[in-house]
Amino acid sequence: MSGSSAALQPPADAVKPVRHPDAPAPGELLGAHYEHCFGCGHQQPHGLHLEARAGEGVSLTAEFTVQPAHQGAPGLAHGGVLATALDETLGSLNWLLRTIAVTGRLETDFVRPVPVGTTLHLEAEVTAVAGRKIYSTATGRIGGPEGPVAVRAEALFIEVKVDHFIDHGRTEEIRAAMSDPDRFRRARAFEVNP
Repeated sequence: MSGSSAALQPPADAVKPVRHPDAPAPGELLGAHYEHCFGCGHQQPHGLHLEARAGEGVSLTAEFTVQPAHQGAPGLAHGGVLATALDETLGSLNWLLRTIAVTGRLETDFVRPVPVGTTLHLEAEVTAVAGRKIYSTATGRIGGPEGPVAVRAEALFIEVKVDHFIDHGRTEEIRAAMSDPDRFRRARAFEVNP
């Protein structure tokens, strides 16, 4: 990252992240945390439909293919969509910690254009934890997992209680998510940002 802010530098007392014993196994698909999420939900017709897989430690990989609906300039991915892909990928790391957290800060570098039709290969990892603060980084590559870096980000996530979503979300969506008979889907709906 070029010139990341002081807010993204872990304090001296930060600790190395520890993968939760119940976290998905390396290679396991994480799936959507909420079907209507713009980043990972399959109920969003123009969403990213990002798919993440657990990695070793507190890391993961993810992919999404830039669709025509994701354009900014003609034939190129919109920068906000690329930032969303990074945010979704970084937020998914919290499932490996089994922590409910929201994005506190996201700094993104746009290194090269990403054309429509390109699959963006993302890698992310948690680098440190300090109290409720979770520090992480991500890169997005084009042309394959070893291809040139197109985007990269550093982020700070803040651990919250489920009440954060209940207090600030729209009532009908909160009720629908909380009344889901599937306990797993009900819990996952409230795990990732905003």
